[in-house]
Amino acid sequence: MVVLLGLMSGMFVAALDQNIVTTALPTIVSDLGGLAQLSWVVTAYLLASTVATPIYGKLGDLYGRKLLFQIAIGIFLLGSVLSGLAGSMSQMVAFRAVQGIGSGGVIVGAQAIIADLVAPSVRGRYQGYIGAVWAFASVVGPLVGGILTEHLSWRWVFYLNLPISIAALVVSSLVLKLPRRRPSARIDWLGAALLSSGAGAIVLLTTWVTGGRWNPVGLSVALVGLALVVLLFVMVQRRAADPVLPFRLFESSVFRLACGTAFLVGFATLGAVTFLPLFLQIVDGETPTVSGLKMVPVMTSLVLASVVTGRLLVRWGRYKVFPVVGTALMTLGLLVLSTMEPDTPYPVQALGMAALGMGLGTVNQILMLAGQNSVGEADLGVATSTNTFVRQIGASVGVAFFGAMFAARLERTLPEPFGADAADLTRDQIAALPPDLRADLVTGFAVALQDVYLWATAVMAVGFVATFFIREIPLRTKASAQVNGTVAPD
Repeated sequence: MVVLLGLMSGMFVAALDQNIVTTALPTIVSDLGGLAQLSWVVTAYLLASTVATPIYGKLGDLYGRKLLFQIAIGIFLLGSVLSGLAGSMSQMVAFRAVQGIGSGGVIVGAQAIIADLVAPSVRGRYQGYIGAVWAFASVVGPLVGGILTEHLSWRWVFYLNLPISIAALVVSSLVLKLPRRRPSARIDWLGAALLSSGAGAIVLLTTWVTGGRWNPVGLSVALVGLALVVLLFVMVQRRAADPVLPFRLFESSVFRLACGTAFLVGFATLGAVTFLPLFLQIVDGETPTVSGLKMVPVMTSLVLASVVTGRLLVRWGRYKVFPVVGTALMTLGLLVLSTMEPDTPYPVQALGMAALGMGLGTVNQILMLAGQNSVGEADLGVATSTNTFVRQIGASVGVAFFGAMFAARLERTLPEPFGADAADLTRDQIAALPPDLRADLVTGFAVALQDVYLWATAVMAVGFVATFFIREIPLRTKASAQVNGTVAPD
């Protein structure tokens, strides 16, 4: 539990930032740019975090996880300072990418360290604690973000990370003791570069195609380039002595399905949650603070489900039921959210949010545990980072897909007076419109957001079906540190 404090403090700062920015996004894009670029503030963070996770996982397997965990916190702290000082949308996107690089290391580091120290048979309880920290940050994040944005400045959303990041560094230095590792191989930098390039290309292509900003020649060139990157990556990984993404992991059907379902969960949920403050602030006309309060159901249910799931897993020793139930709840929640209109009562909105949060809290950690339990002890770090990578690729593609689709649909839905720049209207400009035009605009926003949630529901339904094919493997009763013997702490 003492070691867990160091992990929880680092995880808290990464989780808080991802959620505290949510309610501030409409104000940030109003100040620095247009609404059409909202998704890129999130996508840059997610994409950078995504491409960094496999590298952190492999470096942790080779050199030990404590130092990398602390380096990641330091990078995240630097990105927070720079984001708070951003003076343009391009700077904000770039500095959020720096934050994402740090966040990826913090998230995969905490999960891999838990896998090192705790046996799978009781790991659910500790991952439940980690999940509860993430969920608690998710609860207070939107509310604190709304309060800071409304009463101080959106820049304080990033400055708040500074004392928490410093505290996380101090706590992890004092209490986190991990085995020292001696590197037996070199990091596959070429494979890592190709993997990062491919991930970035996928997100960019998703944005261009969904938003309609492409031509046949440009799209053909981009697809050929992506195919070449994928082919080169496969060739490099097959020849590398210690590949950044070992294909042997995917020989396990459990690992393949756990990663595939994680991709779908990330795709459907983060895009959906990102647009909730937009609906509450633009369609319902709420302030950032009130919109943060109204998002409490999704986060509170996530906290409860995460803790309860961890305890039930330890008691029952079986895990398959949780992803089945969790994805079903998420599909139901997204379906309810897809019916939201300007006059939808808040209890209906809260019901959809609660079902979404409860499902997410039930399924996320279990998919990670199932994947970890299906591979060898030597591959725990890379298995953890691969699962995280796949989930975040899904989230990055999902946010890009939904953001581009929302902007394109909004432009087609709104009446003629708004023209082609409809998606660039700020919240203040919308509030200043005449009542009849404002009503048309609000309706257009609601219709465009309904499309987002309908697509998310369809994606999550596929994830629900996939969970039935996950084979349950008995959970190991020893942690990797016990299997490998006692070594000196770093």
